[in-house]
Amino acid sequence: MNTVAVFGSINMDITAFVDRPPAPGETVLGDSLIRNGGGKGANQAVGAARAGSANTLMVGALGKDPDGDILARSLNESGVDTEHIERVDGPSGTALITVSSSGENSIVVIPGANAQVDAPVGRALEAIRGADVLLAQLEVPPGAVASAAEARAEGATFILNAAPAIPIPQNLWDQVDILVVNEHEALIMADTPDATMDQALAALLERVPAVLVTLGGAGSELHTRNGETIAVPAVMVDAVDTTAAGDTFCGVLAAELAHGNTPLIAMQRASSAAALAVQAKGAQDSVPQREDTLAFWATHFDGK
Repeated sequence: MNTVAVFGSINMDITAFVDRPPAPGETVLGDSLIRNGGGKGANQAVGAARAGSANTLMVGALGKDPDGDILARSLNESGVDTEHIERVDGPSGTALITVSSSGENSIVVIPGANAQVDAPVGRALEAIRGADVLLAQLEVPPGAVASAAEARAEGATFILNAAPAIPIPQNLWDQVDILVVNEHEALIMADTPDATMDQALAALLERVPAVLVTLGGAGSELHTRNGETIAVPAVMVDAVDTTAAGDTFCGVLAAELAHGNTPLIAMQRASSAAALAVQAKGAQDSVPQREDTLAFWATHFDGK
């Protein structure tokens, strides 16, 4: 089984389910409240390990607090190697989430320990060097992400999910093999807010070899510098909570590529896992098991 290293954030998600999000200055009554593991990095690691069935390790930081203990245990139970997560002074990261009855969410992230993530050293560095695919996001300092990417082995694939979409240094741009963005993030990362999507993609492909754009209900598209386009449609399902759908997609994509599958198969299986994830509440709690992902893929994509 090939290896995915995830370099990124780990949060405790506090999620309120409401009929609709409050307007400024308004109070609304919620239906329920849950606390569970989250953070883009941790969610993607769970996606790679659980739905993608890859040998997955997490590199990041947790606080020396009860939430840190809970989050580390949750990752372990999902099959993620947590040996390279540093425990630092102060609180772990926290995300405050509201989810509407339509499944759409609004999120506020308090970085906590994630802000202390630094360039990997020692055994964490060696672990990254041993991975077939390195997957990262931008909820930890971009300079640290660049250092992790520079440390990967020759021939290893670096996938950057540019979320949140923030300015990144040139040495990070130089490392990216596949940039994963949604439409909004694509425009921001291309620094072309008033451009068309085609213009944004052209600008991004001057910087990276491949851009994978997630399009929500329209599926996903992979565009490469040599002009190749791979399009995968979405499967329509009734969404309950979209919180970790994109993270599940990224984690499974990384795992499938680590397994040696083609980009088309990787995208189809990532879409399958994401479609299952939106039908359940929570972030990591919603990530499906491998057998369910493959069954969904066989029904909706296999041979198509």
